[in-house]
Amino acid sequence: MTVKTKKYQLDNKTYISIALKNVMLEFWWVWIIPVVIMLIPIFVEGAFGWCLGISITLIVLYVLFWLIQFAGVTQLEQNKILFEKLAYEIDSRHIMIKLDSKRGMPVTWDTVKKVKKGNDYFLFFLSKVQFIYLPNKVFRTDNDVKFVETIIKRKKLL
Repeated sequence: MTVKTKKYQLDNKTYISIALKNVMLEFWWVWIIPVVIMLIPIFVEGAFGWCLGISITLIVLYVLFWLIQFAGVTQLEQNKILFEKLAYEIDSRHIMIKLDSKRGMPVTWDTVKKVKKGNDYFLFFLSKVQFIYLPNKVFRTDNDVKFVETIIKRKKLL
């Protein structure tokens, strides 16, 4: 059986927020650095202001760096296709991303690293910043959602 979805266009803001959240979670260890810097005043008297300033600056620069990266991805010409209206066909062999009835690209299940299922969406991660976001509203019936969830469980990605 193949699940065919309605056409869906990924919003730039949605892409940026999902990618930013995923990178922040993937690189969780980076958040330890500002905490360690904030521990310096325990050993050095009068360094609280400097440590607080450095920690806040590092956090702002880190988040800003990734935010600029993801905002830039949405503007690149070679990535424009990711933000066009696309239809998806999902079966046990692959996920077919279709631009129209004649042009499409298969994504095999072995390229999907993990899948996150939210209350109203599926998120297929291909890498840290490449993903396929499918809200439940793109599926035609509730049975399609259940079938996709079954496929994901069989592939041990959920």
